[in-house]
This record gives sequence, C-alpha cells and structure tokens, in this order.
Amino acid sequence: MNQLTEGRKPQTKRARFTSLLAFFNFAKNNLDPDFTNPCNSPMLRKLFRTKVKTQFDILEKETVDEIIFRTRIPRNRLILELMARGAMRIGEVLSIVPNDVAERKIVLRGPKSGREQEMIFIPQKVADRLNDYIKIKNIGLHERIFPICYEAARSVVLKAGRLVGIHLRPHDLRRHAATYASRSGVPLEIISKIILRHSNLSTTQIYLGRISDSEALKWIETIYS
Repeated sequence: MNQLTEGRKPQTKRARFTSLLAFFNFAKNNLDPDFTNPCNSPMLRKLFRTKVKTQFDILEKETVDEIIFRTRIPRNRLILELMARGAMRIGEVLSIVPNDVAERKIVLRGPKSGREQEMIFIPQKVADRLNDYIKIKNIGLHERIFPICYEAARSVVLKAGRLVGIHLRPHDLRRHAATYASRSGVPLEIISKIILRHSNLSTTQIYLGRISDSEALKWIETIYS
C-alpha cells in the first residue's frame, strides 16, 4: 500500500485505496469466500476515508448586531465583539492581556498556527470599548482581561444567541467575520491571511458558507441596478 501511495496527493491515495478495496472484494466474492480483504480494516478505512467538506449557513450582520446590542454586560459584549468583529477564536479572546493591546491591534502570542505571534486588527469602536474596560477594571498589564474558563465563555455565547432565538456557537461569530468581509468585497487573500489568519485559501473557502436565494437575488440587483 505504501509503494502505491507514497508521495501522492490525498485524492490519488484515496482513489487507489478504493480501487484495491473493490478488487479484493471482487476476489473474495467470486474466487475465494474465505479470503480476507487486506484493505477492509478499520485503520485503513479511517486513513483513506473521503473527507466531507462542510458548508455553513451564513449569520447575517443584522442578527449579529442585534445579539451584541442586546448583550448588556460590558465583559460579555466585548467577548462577542472580539469574535464577531476581530474573527478571534474563543480561546484567543480569553488569553489576551492589556500588554497585547495596542490601539486597533491585538498581538496574539503562541497562536494555533504555531507561529511565534499573529496580529489581529479590530474596529476603532471596539478598540475604544476594550481600552475603557481595561481602565475601568484596573487590569494589570499582564493580567488576563477576561479571567473566565472556556465553558463560561461558551455559555455567554449560547445565552446571547437565545436573546434573538437562535442556537449560537462560538465559531459562528468568527465565521461571520469572514462571510461579512467577503460580501463587502474584501479580497479573499485579505480574509484568509489577515482576518482569519489561515495558512491556505482552501480552509478560508469552507468558512464562507452557503449563499441563500435571497442573498443571491440581492447581489444580482446590486450588480445590475
């Protein structure tokens, strides 16, 4: 198996595995019922299974705006804004300290990508609210701005979604940042490298979700009006 797949693209590996699986099944069914298909093992099936690309529904800007507007607790509102406006992951939001915040930029240290650090850009209004919150709470330079656990932050998001009658997950807000930027005409490269900080464009394209009929019609009217 290794000789047939070594150095090949994932699609080629899966295609060759499928062909071998079918061949050995044919041999078993037509030549020797006692024959054991060497490809029919859980480990190999898992290794060469076809990955299903998930497409996500789009969370409209008006819905996100309403969620944030209805969230009255400043801490919770900032957590939501950093995810929805800065495309931050929930763990990233919980890790930042005042020393990471510089005007409209947040330095993310030890990010998921494995890089030494990444830069997050946020709108001026969000930056102002974040800096005001740090001052009001008198948070030290190296103290976590949001000293709560992951489950508590996830609960904040779930409760915020219930305010508008939807099931909201933390990653929905990060995904919204990408889809809204895309619908606003931001180049895919900027969305991928700057907003989402992905290493490749294919990952970003999965984030952009399905386009509904109403949205398609809206864009057609915009183009030809």
